[in-house]
Amino acid sequence: MQKLFLHGDPPVEITLRRTARARRMSLRVSQLDGKVTLTAPPGVRDRSLRGFVDEKADWIRKHLADHGTSELVGYGSFLPVEGEMVELVAGKSRAPSLAEGRMQVPGPDARVAARVAGFLKVRARERLSAASDRYAAMVGRSYGRMSIRDTRSRWGSCSCQGNLMYSWRLIMAPPEVLDYVAAHEVAHLREMNHGPAFWALVEQISPDYRDPRAWLRRNGAGLHRFRFCD
Repeated sequence: MQKLFLHGDPPVEITLRRTARARRMSLRVSQLDGKVTLTAPPGVRDRSLRGFVDEKADWIRKHLADHGTSELVGYGSFLPVEGEMVELVAGKSRAPSLAEGRMQVPGPDARVAARVAGFLKVRARERLSAASDRYAAMVGRSYGRMSIRDTRSRWGSCSCQGNLMYSWRLIMAPPEVLDYVAAHEVAHLREMNHGPAFWALVEQISPDYRDPRAWLRRNGAGLHRFRFCD
């Protein structure tokens, strides 16, 4: 894709996306990674694109500033686990353990982030497997493989073959949010779309899905703030 740059200190890289579906120029700053995208109709000239970017310079920089910075987790860090903030402290056990608002993590310092990520992935797989099994029984379908990944563009997916994929970062969200995503993806085992029948099925198996769905829209990007490797 074509790139533009907003001049200044620092310069900002902007990805240009031309599409016939666009009726006018528009800018978007991703809440996940802070990338800036300019969408425009095919016929807009480069001079007009540049003028639009320069006109929106303050808007772009404000949204980038609001995006915040990422944090490499380590001793003394606070991060959410199942919706509750916990402090990472040094521990002497062979594996991380969680109790009373603290996660005890064995050293050395350079291995803390990786050990915490491993702990979260195991816990996420356990919770997501249990939730998927429960909802699959409710819809009368079985699924194939279940995998967990560190995806940035989606929280879960269901393939045409009935395989489920989830982001392990869901374990940092409140339990009802993880449950909602599981219900959403399992519902696709019967309805491979987002039509009225699909949402009716989601509501049938997860009647209170709207609140956790809204939480994920408001706060989901913040779960990507935590880094587990340099």
